[in-house]
Amino acid sequence: MNYIHSTTNEVQTKRAIVDSIKAYTSLGPNTLTEMGWTPVLAAPKPAPSSNIKSVRSTAPVQDANGNWVEGYEEVDMFSDTTDEDGVTTTKAEHEAAHIAGLAAAKETGIRNDRDQRIALTDWTGMSDVTMSADMATYRQALRDITIHANFPDLAEADWPVSP
Repeated sequence: MNYIHSTTNEVQTKRAIVDSIKAYTSLGPNTLTEMGWTPVLAAPKPAPSSNIKSVRSTAPVQDANGNWVEGYEEVDMFSDTTDEDGVTTTKAEHEAAHIAGLAAAKETGIRNDRDQRIALTDWTGMSDVTMSADMATYRQALRDITIHANFPDLAEADWPVSP
């Protein structure tokens, strides 16, 4: 747990504070409070508002009750960069590449899910089993999932139902 000093706003771990003062004073239950140190309470890290933002820790902040809590801020994940050859890549180009990568990963995940669902029905096509028309239709619908209107943002209701 971290502590913040009431006068200097310095933030330290309890271990660092104790190590720095134990040679000078005996430690009682209220020693840190008496020396102006207040605990910094844990706060849940918020989720970023979009997939091109990130959240990072900041200095502690006071909440509405006057408690010191962990602070966070949302920041852009990307900025303009220039490589060693002087080629500049804009923030927008970095963001577009990141979004394209996320979309490709999502599509790969959907295809893997589809392949697993098809594999669960492979036994219906064995030489000693006659595949029903409903099963053939289901398997075709799974193969066609990548042309579904909501692909790759499929809800469970968008998937065909196994017969």
